[in-house]
Amino acid sequence: DVIRPVNALCHLHEKRVGSRTICVGCRSSLTTEAFLQQAFCDNRIVSSKYTVWNFLPKNLFKQFRRIANFYFLIIFLVQVIVDTPTSPVTSGLPLFFVITVTAIKQGYEDWLRHKADNEVNKYLVTVVEDGQRVRKESEKIKVGDIVEVLEDLILLQSSRDDDTCFVTTASLDGESNHKTHYTVPDTEKEVELLNATIEFASVHIWYLPICVAVSACESLGPENLLLKGATLKNTKKIYGVAVYTGMETKMALNYQGKSQKRSAVEKSINAFLIVYLFLLVGKALVCTTLKYVWQSRPGERVQPGEIRTLGDMFTDFLSFMVLFNFIIPVSMYVTVEMQKFLGSFFITWDKDFFDTEIQEGALVNTSDLNEELGQVEYVFTDKTGTLTQNNMEFIECCIDGFQYKYRESQAELDGFSVTDGPIYKVQEKEMEDLFLRALCLCHTVQVKESQLAEVDGDQIDSISGAQCGFIASSPDEVALVKGAMKYGFTFLGLECKNMKILNRDNDVEVYELLHMLNFDPVRRRMSVIVKSKTGETLLFCKGADSSMFPRLRREEVDRIQVHVQRNAKEGYRTLCVAYKQLSTEVYVQVDASLREARLALEDREEKLAAAYNRVETGMTLIGATAVEDRLQEQAAETMEALQSAGMKVWVLTGDKMETAKSTCYASRLFQQGTELLELTVRTLEEGGRPREERLLQLLQEYRLYLLLPCVVYRSWSSAGQDYGLIVDGATLSLVLNASPETDSSRYKSLFLTICQSCTSVLCCRMAPLQKAQIVRMVKNSKGNPITLSVGDGANDVSMILEAHVGIGIKGKEGRQAVRNSDYAIHKLKHLKKLLLAHGHLYYVRIAHLVQYFFYKNLCFILPQFLYQFYCGYSQQPLYDAAYLTMYNINFTSMPILAYSLFEQHICIEILLDSPTLYRQMAKNALLRWGPFSYWTLLGIFHGLLFFFGAFFLFSNPALLSTGQVFGNWAFGTVVFTVLVFTVTLKLALDTRHWTWINHFVIWGSLSFYIVFSFFWGGIIWPFLEQQRLYFVFANMLSSVSAWLAIVLLILLSLLPEVLLLVLRRPRGPRVRQVPATTVSRYSDPFIPSLPAPSFLPLTFFFSFANSSSPPSPASSA
Repeated sequence: DVIRPVNALCHLHEKRVGSRTICVGCRSSLTTEAFLQQAFCDNRIVSSKYTVWNFLPKNLFKQFRRIANFYFLIIFLVQVIVDTPTSPVTSGLPLFFVITVTAIKQGYEDWLRHKADNEVNKYLVTVVEDGQRVRKESEKIKVGDIVEVLEDLILLQSSRDDDTCFVTTASLDGESNHKTHYTVPDTEKEVELLNATIEFASVHIWYLPICVAVSACESLGPENLLLKGATLKNTKKIYGVAVYTGMETKMALNYQGKSQKRSAVEKSINAFLIVYLFLLVGKALVCTTLKYVWQSRPGERVQPGEIRTLGDMFTDFLSFMVLFNFIIPVSMYVTVEMQKFLGSFFITWDKDFFDTEIQEGALVNTSDLNEELGQVEYVFTDKTGTLTQNNMEFIECCIDGFQYKYRESQAELDGFSVTDGPIYKVQEKEMEDLFLRALCLCHTVQVKESQLAEVDGDQIDSISGAQCGFIASSPDEVALVKGAMKYGFTFLGLECKNMKILNRDNDVEVYELLHMLNFDPVRRRMSVIVKSKTGETLLFCKGADSSMFPRLRREEVDRIQVHVQRNAKEGYRTLCVAYKQLSTEVYVQVDASLREARLALEDREEKLAAAYNRVETGMTLIGATAVEDRLQEQAAETMEALQSAGMKVWVLTGDKMETAKSTCYASRLFQQGTELLELTVRTLEEGGRPREERLLQLLQEYRLYLLLPCVVYRSWSSAGQDYGLIVDGATLSLVLNASPETDSSRYKSLFLTICQSCTSVLCCRMAPLQKAQIVRMVKNSKGNPITLSVGDGANDVSMILEAHVGIGIKGKEGRQAVRNSDYAIHKLKHLKKLLLAHGHLYYVRIAHLVQYFFYKNLCFILPQFLYQFYCGYSQQPLYDAAYLTMYNINFTSMPILAYSLFEQHICIEILLDSPTLYRQMAKNALLRWGPFSYWTLLGIFHGLLFFFGAFFLFSNPALLSTGQVFGNWAFGTVVFTVLVFTVTLKLALDTRHWTWINHFVIWGSLSFYIVFSFFWGGIIWPFLEQQRLYFVFANMLSSVSAWLAIVLLILLSLLPEVLLLVLRRPRGPRVRQVPATTVSRYSDPFIPSLPAPSFLPLTFFFSFANSSSPPSPASSA
C-alpha cells in the first residue's frame, strides 16, 4: 500500500520538519525501490536543563553571571594573590556558601524534572515489531512503528465494532469533551501483516492521504489523526502508526524553551549594586590618592631610597578595595535565597489552598518569583477549565416563539412550563415534538454502556432505568440531549447507522443516519440528514444565530430573536434549531455532491463547505436553546478583585467568540455598560477592502476613539465609560505577522495602545503559540509590566512559560500546565489570596530585606573609611577580623531573615477585603530610587554618628578608673557594639507582627554578640598568631563612660526614626476598623500611604508578655 500527498490537510501553526516518507510494517517489500529511510528523532521527552556531566560548569557559569558573585570571586583572588589587610577567608567563605546553597537548590529542582521525564520515557507500551507484539519503553518508539499508545499517529485499528475511538484533548487544548476519530477504511485487520508507506509533503501543512489497496487511494483528514497527549475514552485499546515522535510531536512543539526567569527585585538589586560598586571604587581611589599625597608631604616618614611605582599604587588600590569590599552585601544573596525557599512553604502549607477532593495542596515549582506575585499588572487566563468548569446545563428553550422552562413536578404539558404563551393547539404540540426530535438527532453524542463506563471511571447518568452515559465532542451537545430527556424524548444510541429515540409515549422511533455535516468554526453549525420509518428524509440543523438567521425566513427569525438576545445577555450559550424536508430527487442530488466532495483528493475542504452550504438553505426555524456553562467557584468575585487591585485581565482561548464573550460577561470582565470594540474577520470583511488596509483603518479609528475624549468620536459618552476589546486569532496573525510591504511595528503599536486603554481584552480562536506571542508583546511593551499567565492544559504551556509568572491549575485532565508552571493551585479562586495576600506580603518583606542589607553594610563600612583619615591611610582595619567575618553571617543575619519570613505590616483579612492596597506596591514601589536614597542617607547618618560619637568619647584620654588609656581596638569595638545594637533595634522598630521567633532571633543575636565578644577576648586562643581583642571588650564595659556613650549613641541613632513614627498620623482606608496590633504604617517615608496604627512605636518592647501564641505558618504567610 502507498500513501501519497493530496490536499486533505490538518492545519497546524507549529513548524514541523520538512517532507518525509515513512515506511510502515515489513520493509522488505521496498528493497527493489530506490528508497532511503529518513532519520527521525527518538521518542524521548526532555524538560530538564542539566545533565550529570554539564551541571557543574553550566551552573557555575550561570551563577557567576551575577554581578555580586563575580565581584566577590575577583576580590577572593586578589586576597589570595596580593598581601591585603584581611584574610581571604572573609570573602571566600561567604562566596562558597552562596554558590553551594544555590547549586543544591537548582540541582534539586532539575532532579524533579528528570524524575518526571523518566516517568514518561520509561513507560512500557505495546509495539508491533517483525509481526509480533512486544513491550518496549516509550523512549524507544520509532517513526513508522505500529503502537498501542497515543503518539502523533494515524489510527489503524480500534477495539470498537464501529471502527471509531473517543479521546479527550484536555492536555492539548484544555477541552475535556470527547472527540470521535475514525480508523483508516479498508485496512488490513491484522496489523502485524500491514505494509504501507506514508508521505508528507509540507512543512506547515499535513497532507494525509492513504492508499489502502494497490489500485485505490483514500484521502484522510484530522478525524484519522490522533495526537500525543490525548486521553483514550470509551475504547479499550487502539493501534496506530507513529508519524511524529519525541520533541517533534505537536505537544512538544507547542512548548517553548524554559528560560531562566528573573524577578524585578533581582534587577533592582543589580542596579543598587552598581551604585555601591561606584561608592566602593570611589572610596578606594580617594584613600589611595590621599595616601600618596600625605606621604609626599615634607617631614613624613618614607623609607630612604624607596620609589613608588604605578604597580605599588595599584596594589594599594586593590588593598583598599579589599578593606572596603564589605559594603557589597554578598551574604544578602544567601539570605534572599533562604527567604525565597523557606517562604515558599507558606504557600504549600496554606490550608485555604488544600483541595479535599484530590488531597493535595498548592505546589511551588519555582521559589525565585515569590515577590513577583505582588507586582502583577496583567493577568492572561485561559477560559475552558480555568474560568469555567466546562460543565454545561440545559436552562430553557424557545419553540415557535414561546419560552419554555422545565418544571420539576410532572404535570400537564409533560414537564414543560410555558412562560409567555399558550400551547394547547395541536399544531404547537407537533412543533414541540419536532423540536425535541431535532435535539435527539442532530448531535455527535454516543451512549456509553455501564461496562465501558466502569473502565473509564467516568460518571454515569441514569436513563430510562438503564445504567448508561453520554459522551460527545462537545459538552453542549450532552446538555441538549439531557435537556430533551427531561422533556420526555430520550436518545437511546446509534447502532449500525440507526439512531433510536424513546418518545413521550414510550414508543421507540428509529431513524437511519444518512449523512452528518460536522460542525466547523467557519460555518458555526452542524446538520444531520436522517430517514424515518415512513420514508421521510429530514435535515436537522443547529448552530449559532449569526450563521443560522441568514438562511431562514425573516418572519420566523423575528419570533425567536428576542429570546436569543435575552438569553445571551444573561450569559447563556444559545443555539438555533431548524429543519428541512428533502424530497427523493433533492436528496439524490445532495447525496451525490456530498460523496463526491468527501472523495476529492484536491480542495476537499472547499468542496465539502460548498456542498454543505447548498443543502443548508431554505430551512424552517423551530426554536432556540439556552445552555449555561458554569463558572469556576467564585470566578466572578476573583476577577472583580483582580481588576480592583489594578490588574488588567485578558482572556486567551481557542473557543469561538460567542462562547467566550458570554463567559466574560458571566465572570464580570465585561459589564453591561462596557462598550465592546471588535477586531475579527467579520469586521475586516465589512469594508470591502483588503484585510490589511481595513485592519489599519480600524486600528486608527479605535485609537482616536479611545484616546481623544470630548470630540466627535465620543462626545456623547460618559467620562467613566469602560471599554473591552474582542480579537480573533486570524486578525491577531495580521497584527503580529504583517506582510513585508507594511510596517509591522506600526500595527503592533496601535494594537497595543488600544489594548492598554481597555479594561479587559478577549482573544478567541487562538493557537497555543499565539497566546505566547500576545504575552511576549505585552511583556516587552513600554514600562515592561509584570505579566502572569494562568491555565490548566498543555495548550497553555507556551504562555505560562512566556509570562513573568506562570500559574497552573491542577485539573483532573492532564498535568502539563502544572509541570511547566511556577506555581500550581487547584481552583481559580485561590489566585485572589495568592496575589493579594501572599504576593503583597512577599514583596514588602523582600524589599525591606534588600534595602536593610545595603543600609547595614553602609553603616558597617563607612566608619572604616573615615578611620583611614586618622591612621595615615595605612589600610589599618577598624574592626577585628572575627567581627569582619561574623557581622553579616552571625550577628545581623537571623533577625532580618525572620522578619522577611513572618512580617505582616497589614493582616491578611484586610488585604483580601481591600484589593486597592495591592496597587500601592505596584511598579516596584519599595525598590525605587526614592526609598533607596532614603535608606542610603540613613546609613550615612548612622555611620557618621557611630564614628564621630565614639571619636569624641575618646577625646578624653583616661576612660578607665585605673587611668589606662583605650587603644585603637577598643575604639573599633565601641563603634562595632553601637553598630550591631543600632541596626538590630532599627529592625525591631520596623517589625509590626511579632512572633516568638522574632523575639528569639533579635534578642538572641544581641546576646550572642555579647557572649562571643567576652569569650573571644577572654581566652587565649592557640591557633591565633596575634590576639588583638584580648580583654578589650571586658575592659571597655568596665568603663562607665563607655556604657554611657554606647547607650547614648544608640538612642541618638534611633531618635529620628522614633520621632518620625510618633509624629506621623495614620492614613489609609479602614484605619479605625483595623485592630492596632495587626495593622500599621510601613516605616519608609517614600512609599504610598498604608493603614497605620494609633499606638506608640515602642510598644514592641512589651508585646512579648502580652502577645498571644504565634499564628500558624499558613496564616502568617
